Amino acid sequence: MLLYFAMVICGISLLVWSADRFTDGAAAIARNMGISPLIVGLTIVAMGSSAPEVLVSLNSALKGTPGLAIGNAIGSNIANIAMVLGISALVSPLRVQSETLKREIPILFGFMILAFALLVDLRLSFIDGLILVTSLGGYLLWLTKAAAATRTKPDLMLTEIVDELPDEMPTGKAVFWLIVGLILLQMSSNILVLGATNIAHYYHVSDFIIGITVIAVGTSLPELAASVTGVLKGEHELAIGNVIGSNIFNLLAVLGIPGLINGAILEPEVLHLDYALMFGLTVVVSIMAWGRKNSPGEITRLEGGILLTCFIAYQTYQLVLNS
Repeated sequence: MLLYFAMVICGISLLVWSADRFTDGAAAIARNMGISPLIVGLTIVAMGSSAPEVLVSLNSALKGTPGLAIGNAIGSNIANIAMVLGISALVSPLRVQSETLKREIPILFGFMILAFALLVDLRLSFIDGLILVTSLGGYLLWLTKAAAATRTKPDLMLTEIVDELPDEMPTGKAVFWLIVGLILLQMSSNILVLGATNIAHYYHVSDFIIGITVIAVGTSLPELAASVTGVLKGEHELAIGNVIGSNIFNLLAVLGIPGLINGAILEPEVLHLDYALMFGLTVVVSIMAWGRKNSPGEITRLEGGILLTCFIAYQTYQLVLNS
């Protein structure tokens, strides 16, 4: 059993590190090809932050444990909202002034409603997965066009995204890190899924529970690191933007992949408790971030503490209830 826990810890650590290397390499290659830094930041870097969840979802589905992938998708979104934003707001109150960010929030709600409509029959089918993944393609296309259209219109969040891009590097070095990162992502996600699955079997809990607790927290570490770093630099919009972008990718890619590969059957509690909590927390954070008519939105330290407390309570409930 100690070996399985070691596999989970090593898998998460290597997954986070390799995701950074993969993203740096991919972003550098795109920039060297002449692609706009803003488009690189909004697409490649955003996808890179969700690479751990995507690879875990892929390997979970291939190994016949789609519940782990579904738990990871929903659990990571809960962790991003309650843990990542909660801790970030405790470090420094999060002020929101970006019009781009406020445009992204309704899009996130639209995709949450879409995913719920597809899962309401408690089945994740091939068609459901296809709709979700196709929607991701449409979202990326829209994001690219929107970025191109706003190049001449400065926006605080867009400026922060460009400022946070990885350093430029020669194409040869970028290709090296892209390949190394991709290989290690695959290896580390395999190690993580194998360790987590064996832990679930040992304690007689479902793969979904392991995915929504241990794996979700582990794969949300890149978002936590990026958001806290952004807050310390005063880039509050970037901190919240990372969470919104990651949650969209989780709903469309991480949730869609197991549907494309082998499908899954959901327990009613997944929608009644876990999905409902994810939706409710998103509503609360959106109200905080939106602000009033003549003042910017803000997530205060008190509100951050409430979010983090909700996350700890939820994780404790899941682990105690299913132990």
